[in-house]
Amino acid sequence: MLQLKRLVLDVLKPHHPDVLEFARAIAAQGKNYRVKVDVLEIDDQTQTLVVIVEGDDVHLDALVEAINEMSGSVHSIDGVEVWNCDAE
Repeated sequence: MLQLKRLVLDVLKPHHPDVLEFARAIAAQGKNYRVKVDVLEIDDQTQTLVVIVEGDDVHLDALVEAINEMSGSVHSIDGVEVWNCDAE
């Protein structure tokens, strides 16, 4: 069974919600998710972020939906870590 363990996303979001609220909403999308958010750039209306999500089985679709609900958008997937949990 292949599991997505780490995902690095390039995200554009408005100033509201703030970064802490944004990270908490993303972490709430899965059990034991660990979320790190770095702000790369701020302009008048938006923030460019690097969002790193780690967990036992990260679900990209749920993360993208949560980001979209907060008026953000995923620009790219910049890194992944996948484990083969069936390997001996």
